Amino acid sequence: MNDYLVISALGEDRPGIVDHLSKDIFNTGCNIVDSRMTVLGGDFAIILLVSGHSKDVVQLEKTLPDLQDKLALTITVKRTGARTPRTNMVSYTVQAVSIDHPGIVYQLANFFSSRNINIENLNTTSYAAAHTGTPMFSIEMMVNIPADIKISRLREDLTAFCDDLNIDVLMEPGK
Repeated sequence: MNDYLVISALGEDRPGIVDHLSKDIFNTGCNIVDSRMTVLGGDFAIILLVSGHSKDVVQLEKTLPDLQDKLALTITVKRTGARTPRTNMVSYTVQAVSIDHPGIVYQLANFFSSRNINIENLNTTSYAAAHTGTPMFSIEMMVNIPADIKISRLREDLTAFCDDLNIDVLMEPGK
């Protein structure tokens, strides 16, 4: 039986952060099960799901304060459990692009949450449009749709909702 630990770290971006974190995890006998890493502005952010035998996870927890000081990171840790598989759900990928303006994430998140649809993963990017330089916003998310929701109707509703907001959207089965 494995224990699970969520580790998040944030600090000024520089080479070696992933190397040092993954080395300490490896040296304690733990394993990185899942992770997200990105540079946001001038900072590096990472979220890790780590698993290991109870004694190894405890050892890892003890090493993190020193690593936090050594790497000048803000590290937070939370114990968690294994994810319970969800049944009667269908995964879909949603991609949307729009001229950048406040509220896009909120509006799309609200659309799905009001229908009891869980967002499993969400990534956004801002960029300048080719040729014009217009500020653009792109969002990609993975949603889990309850099996009793009619996909064709949901797709129609999402398309109409996004059309009203001048957002181009595409919804396809997840991989």
